[in-house]
Amino acid sequence: MRQILQSLKTGTTEVADVPCPSVKRGHLLIRTSRTLVSVGTERMMVDFGKAGWIEKAYQQPDKIRMVLDKMRTDGVMPTMEAVFNKLDQPLPLGYCNVGRVVGIGAGVTGFEIGDLVASNGKHAEMVCVPVNLCAKVPSGVSDEEAAFTVLGAIALQGIRLVQPTLGEAVVVTGMGLIGLVTTQLLRAHGCRVLGIDFDSKKLAMAREFGAEVVDLSIGQDPIACAEAFSRGRGVDAVIVTAATKSNEPMHQAALMCRKRGRIVLVGVTGLKLARDDFFKKEITFQVSCSYGPGRYDPNYEEKGQDYPVGYVRWTEQRNLEAVLDMMSDGRLAVKSLISHRYAIEQASDAYEVVGGSEPSMGIVLSYADVGRAERDVSGKTVALSPVRAGDGRVAVSFVGAGNYATGVLIAAFKEGGARLRSVGSSAGVSGLHAGRKHGFEETTTDTAQLFADGQTNALVITTRHDSHAQFVCDALAAGKHVFVEKPLCLTHDELARIERAYQSATTAQRSRPQLMVGFNRRFAPQVQKMKALLAAAPGVKSFVMTVNAGAIPADHWVHDSEQGGGRIIGEACHFIDLLRFLAGCEIESHSSTAMRSPTGDTVTINLRFRDGSIGTVHYFANGSKSFPKERVEAFAAGGVLQLDNYRKLKGFGWTGFKAMNLWKQDKGQRACAAQFIRAVRDGGAPPIPIDEIFEIARISIEVAQSNT
Repeated sequence: MRQILQSLKTGTTEVADVPCPSVKRGHLLIRTSRTLVSVGTERMMVDFGKAGWIEKAYQQPDKIRMVLDKMRTDGVMPTMEAVFNKLDQPLPLGYCNVGRVVGIGAGVTGFEIGDLVASNGKHAEMVCVPVNLCAKVPSGVSDEEAAFTVLGAIALQGIRLVQPTLGEAVVVTGMGLIGLVTTQLLRAHGCRVLGIDFDSKKLAMAREFGAEVVDLSIGQDPIACAEAFSRGRGVDAVIVTAATKSNEPMHQAALMCRKRGRIVLVGVTGLKLARDDFFKKEITFQVSCSYGPGRYDPNYEEKGQDYPVGYVRWTEQRNLEAVLDMMSDGRLAVKSLISHRYAIEQASDAYEVVGGSEPSMGIVLSYADVGRAERDVSGKTVALSPVRAGDGRVAVSFVGAGNYATGVLIAAFKEGGARLRSVGSSAGVSGLHAGRKHGFEETTTDTAQLFADGQTNALVITTRHDSHAQFVCDALAAGKHVFVEKPLCLTHDELARIERAYQSATTAQRSRPQLMVGFNRRFAPQVQKMKALLAAAPGVKSFVMTVNAGAIPADHWVHDSEQGGGRIIGEACHFIDLLRFLAGCEIESHSSTAMRSPTGDTVTINLRFRDGSIGTVHYFANGSKSFPKERVEAFAAGGVLQLDNYRKLKGFGWTGFKAMNLWKQDKGQRACAAQFIRAVRDGGAPPIPIDEIFEIARISIEVAQSNT
């Protein structure tokens, strides 16, 4: 299928051939008929992409601080690689989509195949959208009109925050698409509206919708006009829908308002507010969040958990429905807002208009009618390069193409000599990017195909944590070797299933399949050096692992017990494994203490090994990002080894060893992947003994459970 992607590095757009997404639980699969280009938002994205490095940095000062902190702790090269990987990712554009339902995910009710729906889907021939971000289009509303639904919901949410009453005087600053829709909806509320802009043509449209106007291009004074418009009382409210870096719209809004007036920001402006502007009048200021309640709430959007209507009358989905009702009743007219129409094949022309000086309003993109070119639209696999079968290399396919896989892990496998066969992703875009970047033979959204592919020798699982156990079992049942990013699983039941699947695969294949977890730190060159030095040291040992993990918001998926399993299972398992490796001995017992916090991810884990050695993992989420992330210290035979962030290894009182420093941080990913590839190709002992893999999974789960 075709989809519009933009490069954050250069600002260029392309119509790419992307695998059709698979329908997911709680989602609708939609065949697109029309999409609307949000000129203001998408122009900002195009302008950002076209900007030079200095301008990009100037626009995101908070990101620059993060980059500088990472340089200090990890070094220049790893930091720049991370930055370039981020900018290299293509951005799927668009959020105003209309089309027919062609697939319904499990758990979805209220929709049928063939329904015409409006959603926040991308500019793509097929989109998979959470059901709570979709609304049925009433009869009598055309596809082109319905393409304005999401923009209408943005305007409506701003109005709901203003809480207008019949007869109030409201100023709308910025007569772009959202401003003109806001004007109409306010008029439908019975409000008097004053529209402000520099564009005389847009103001003429606002006048047609019943607004009075202020034309800044001819020098009209907005403050004086608002004073006259409000009959000398000051306006009741101001809705700012403009997109500008200037602070002036907010300053003017405060001057226009009456005492205890309301200001709602829907657009993007400078926010250096003068306290005196707001203090004397006790003005209320609020920033509107997109389409309404539920936006950016994963429980509402991804899991489909609706808010009770008795407590939250207007969610984002119900706002979509209200906008469509207004269109159906004729109280919201959007056809006159369309300035350009293009077919999807002409997307580059459309974005020349978006980023150029030609006047534009609503730019509508049209797609092939349902039933045409079905093969091209619904194909879930896209060939990227010639098949390289028979070259003797281990063929590896990736299930998942997230940031870590695309930025680090795939490159490690490629360098380790793997043949990159196929890469799968749920939406298609990340898989396409990874496939192009690293030279895969194909990319797909059909996960089952990866497990059935006769040319694939090994599968690398890099999806969200809750899918790992099932994918590992499926891969073993399919006769594949498996490399799974940590964690192996989330529960004891899942671990038991994996152990049975591994045993069954061993029996069926008459040889042990390679099953490996991505515990790369034990393969880091400095850790290998520590291991060799410790092996020669007599007596028991003690270890201290300090991890400055950093805070992750409480609503992040990794904290979700079902999706991520929490950070102890999801990441601290790395460090339990590292100390297990350095000790070279089974963990006999463990205990832990967690600091009281909403996320429970600041924990001290104590380990006792069978030979009497001890280890402590301090996994802390309450530190500064400017402090190095990881330090491991080993105390043995009168000496101390200290490793800082996989760059500097020092020996204190250690006979024959003082230091081993690296120019570039090396956490062992390449060595880890190479060892796995070698084990698959040559057979023999696994790089990490399977008993240790199961041991670390079990203990990580027990530690997490003891702190819940």
